[in-house]
Amino acid sequence: MKVWIPHPTGPDLLGELPPGVTVEVVEDPTRLPSAPAGVRFWVPPFLAGADATALVHELPDLAVVQLLSAGADAWTGRVPDGVTLCDARGVHDPSTAEWVVTAILAQLRGFPALVRAQARREWAYDEVAPTDEVEGKRVLIVGAGSIGTAVRARLAPFEVTFTLVARTPRPEQGVHGVGELPALLPEADVVVLLVPLTDQTRGLVDAGFLAAMRDGALLVNAARGPVAVTDALVAELRTGRISAALDVTDPEPLPPDHPLWTMPNVLLTPHVAGSVRGLLPRAYRLVGEQVRRFAAGEPLTNAVVDGY
Repeated sequence: MKVWIPHPTGPDLLGELPPGVTVEVVEDPTRLPSAPAGVRFWVPPFLAGADATALVHELPDLAVVQLLSAGADAWTGRVPDGVTLCDARGVHDPSTAEWVVTAILAQLRGFPALVRAQARREWAYDEVAPTDEVEGKRVLIVGAGSIGTAVRARLAPFEVTFTLVARTPRPEQGVHGVGELPALLPEADVVVLLVPLTDQTRGLVDAGFLAAMRDGALLVNAARGPVAVTDALVAELRTGRISAALDVTDPEPLPPDHPLWTMPNVLLTPHVAGSVRGLLPRAYRLVGEQVRRFAAGEPLTNAVVDGY
C-alpha cells in the first residue's frame, strides 16, 4: 500500500514500517509522485485549509486521512464515507501549552508595552511598573482535553487555582460543563480557550461571554479564531476593561487595517503555538504508529467523531 506524506524529512522519522508499505512525499498537491491508485493512507500538510480536502476525492483507494493538526474543523464533513479521519491529538500538547503560559506571563508582566518601549529606546519603568503577576490568579480553562491538561501542569508551579470546563461535565474529575460558564466567568482572572471549532463552539465567545468576564481579566485564545465573535471581541477590548492574548483570529490572517493590530491591550501572534522545531519528530512518530496499526488491521487512535 502507498502512504503519502507532505515532508521530505518524514520517511526518516516514521520508524520501521511493515513490508509492502511504500512512502511517497507530496509537497505540492498539483505535482503527485505517482498515480493516485493504491494510496491507502494520506497525511495532508500541517494547517492545510479546506482547499486541500479536494485531493481526497482523487484517491480511489483511500482509507485513512491522518492530520498533523489537533483541530479537524477544515476536514469535518469533507471526507468521503468509508475514510477514517484522525487528528494529531497529543502532538501539540507541549508546544501549545508553552505558548499559553508564555502569553499569560507576557501580558500580565507587561512585556508587549516593554517591547514597544524598547523599540522607542525608552526606559519605561514608570510607564509599566508595577505590573500584574501570575501568582494567585484564578485560571479558567475552557477545553479540558489533552492540551488543557498540559496547560494546567505547566501553570501549577505558579500557585494558581484552576477551573476546568468541557463539552460534557465530569463531576468526578471536577470538570464543569459549558452551560456553567455564565457563573464561572465572573470568578476568573484568566480565561484560556482550547476548544475545537465545531458547530457548538463557533461564536462561543460572544458579547454575553465577554461581558461576564471580570474587570481586568485576560482572555487567551489558542483554539480557533471563529470560537470568538470578532466584532464583539473588538468592542469589549476597546473599552480597556479586559485584555487578550490571541494566537488565532477571524479572519486569519488579519488584514493590515484590522483594529486588533494596534490595540495596546492585545498580544497577537500569527498562529504559531504549534509551530516548533519538535513538531515533525512528534507528528511522524504518531504517523508511523498509525501506519503500523492500519497495516496490522488494528484500531486507529485519534479518530475524529462529531468534530472532536
